[in-house]
Amino acid sequence: MHSRTKLLATVLLGTTAALSFALAPALAHDADAHAHHHMTGPETMRSVVDYAVPELKLVRDDGKAVDLRSEIGDAQPVVLNFVYTTCTSVCPLTSQTFADLQRRLGAASERVNLISISIDPEQDTPARLHEYARKFGAGPQWHFYTGTLAASVAAQRAFNVYRGSKMDHAPVTLVRTARSARWTRIDGFATADQLLAELRDSVAAR
Repeated sequence: MHSRTKLLATVLLGTTAALSFALAPALAHDADAHAHHHMTGPETMRSVVDYAVPELKLVRDDGKAVDLRSEIGDAQPVVLNFVYTTCTSVCPLTSQTFADLQRRLGAASERVNLISISIDPEQDTPARLHEYARKFGAGPQWHFYTGTLAASVAAQRAFNVYRGSKMDHAPVTLVRTARSARWTRIDGFATADQLLAELRDSVAAR
């Protein structure tokens, strides 16, 4: 009887996993109607999407008030994500990936803008973000941003990551290789290798 119960549980688990994998592209299509999707592995999905960067006033971790569009409007490649400092699940992993990417880029990291925007701006002051940045060894091209709650929500909506609550935060990494390029969106826990592959041509050409 124990063996039959175990077998049934295994079958149900396999069926659930298969359905989840099959439905992932359809669910992603609902999120970004104009995106082109393909699976890059069992944990991530890559899309190419048109996102318009809004004019938003944010505050950088060094205390400087900036405009988001200006911050990422130069010709350098951009890698962007959304975090909050008290997160204990998604954010430490995605921030560590940024740290690994920064290390793997070496001297070329000076030619790539790494941007992390807080989804909990009411708690994440510039000082707290600065300490978080120090914890992950952020270099001069990796900046963290806070601001008003309205500005944070607007940024999240612009990149289709807003889920209504920081507790529903999901891992998403966005890459733009040039000012006129479309955004590559990676849903799931992107690796430094994946991000390097997205950046390789644009960084090598500089």
